[in-house]
Amino acid sequence: MLFRQLFDSESSTYTYLIADEITKAAVLVDPVWEQVDRDLQLITELGLDLKYCLETHIHADHITGTGKLREITGCLGIVPTKASATCADKYMQDRERLEAGEIIIQAIATPGHTDSHIAYLINNDKLLTGDSLLIRGCGRTDFQSGNAGIQYESITEKLFTLPDTTLVYPGHDYKGFTVSTIGEEIQHNPRFKNQNKTTFIEMMNNLNLPNPKKMMAAVPANQKCGNK
Repeated sequence: MLFRQLFDSESSTYTYLIADEITKAAVLVDPVWEQVDRDLQLITELGLDLKYCLETHIHADHITGTGKLREITGCLGIVPTKASATCADKYMQDRERLEAGEIIIQAIATPGHTDSHIAYLINNDKLLTGDSLLIRGCGRTDFQSGNAGIQYESITEKLFTLPDTTLVYPGHDYKGFTVSTIGEEIQHNPRFKNQNKTTFIEMMNNLNLPNPKKMMAAVPANQKCGNK
């Protein structure tokens, strides 16, 4: 399996390129509009055939590159079920599986950051957590129908029950981390260590974070798969 972690410095967003090295079938997860040329160049250099663009959720901090990539490559745009996007070719449901050659991608519904968030488990050992579980943190829950209690349940009951060795690849990082494991996050993530659901909700409800700079433009654009 080919696996690449790509970074957009403006939004601190990770995009993931996954491909089967035999069939060359490829998937991009959470592409960024400003990085489409970079992603296409890499796909071309590696001789890949982009089949799918997956979204973990409707993003508020960047505009997705899915629409542009779909126009150029003919790939399918996929978003979580219940996401307020009418442009998708397919809507992924909890526990649904998507195949690209020998790669098996399983959807794990992880609402909380938004009400229609999904994490993707790749071949049972790499977990793309989007904005739910971050390295030593987690996604905020104060807009887009976010819910701190549901976020706590999603992470502790679904993600933290995966094997400790499962690799965690987040949708964002702001401190230079690139990868963690489920075991590390259970042991060291301050948002969850020594917390219960009640204290987690209280903590998340008092973060007082500013809104993402691009939120007013990004959310409506992403509801149209990145078409501004």
